[in-house]
Amino acid sequence: MAELQEIPLLEVRKVTKVFGGGFLRFAPTTVALRDFSLSIQERPARIITVAGESGSGKTTLANLILGFLTPTSGQILYRGVDIQKMSHQQRLTYRREVQAVFQDPYAVYNPFYRIGHVFDMAIKNFGLARNRAEARALVEDALNVVGMRGEEVLEKYPHQLSGGQRQRIMVARAYLLKPRLIVADEPVSMVDASLRAMILDIMLRLRDEHNISFLYITHDLSTAYQIGDRIYILYQGQLVEGGQTTEVIDNPKHPYVQLLIESIPVPDPRETWGRELVLTIDDEQAAPGRQEGCPFYPRCRFRMARCLEAAPPLYNLDSADHQAACYLYEVPTA
Repeated sequence: MAELQEIPLLEVRKVTKVFGGGFLRFAPTTVALRDFSLSIQERPARIITVAGESGSGKTTLANLILGFLTPTSGQILYRGVDIQKMSHQQRLTYRREVQAVFQDPYAVYNPFYRIGHVFDMAIKNFGLARNRAEARALVEDALNVVGMRGEEVLEKYPHQLSGGQRQRIMVARAYLLKPRLIVADEPVSMVDASLRAMILDIMLRLRDEHNISFLYITHDLSTAYQIGDRIYILYQGQLVEGGQTTEVIDNPKHPYVQLLIESIPVPDPRETWGRELVLTIDDEQAAPGRQEGCPFYPRCRFRMARCLEAAPPLYNLDSADHQAACYLYEVPTA
């Protein structure tokens, strides 16, 4: 008897998000995300990176998973249930088990409330504690995970804390709810290098010690390389390459990803960062959100006529876990 396949914790099935159009049939539309799929298993916990430049669809994906946006087509399933069709109780569980840490540690706080209010609201809304003592113990435990203490921060206002402290408090608030998945949208892009390392280390510890997975949204391939288990790289809303993080970054296959890696300066003063990258740019074809063909065609040094006809599918490469959406890797048929 065949073994039953384990239901993924989160599954994104061929999700597309189009902005614009609507009642105005002739209004221009933008395809922010096209036919994107990924799967995150419950165990072992993993850090899944979604990377790409600004406008590639990373934050759109995060907002779709968090339920802030509705897919134009496709499904997002949590433990096998479509998040758009959840019952009230299922949705409440989803809100607790899928948490978010956003990019801007300055914009997520109400400046009129003390820091303790962030935790009080979470405890109240989800009924986490029966009394004040129990609530305080939960808060202290969450703060300890991120290297902070309640007596240092809970009575302060947001403007009295540094950006790094505010970001760690948001991680602590997410941990307070004992989530299974944290969607972290550029969580270290607005903090300095020392705090960046601290927050990345916290993410690793939450993965390894508490079985919490992360969907790590970033444009920074160096931090993705440090902590990511698997990576998906987007270009203009389409997945162009995916696989084990070290394999994709050490051995990129898609022309866009190759250029992306080549553009990173080597931290060695003996290595000059002056090699010219040759980009073929066809302005007529370079508009974002093109409806047909490969989105990277206007800038690709290997472009072919067929790349304009239809977007290439994902081809399996040397490793079964490494894929690239490029006709260069199509296996000729006999």
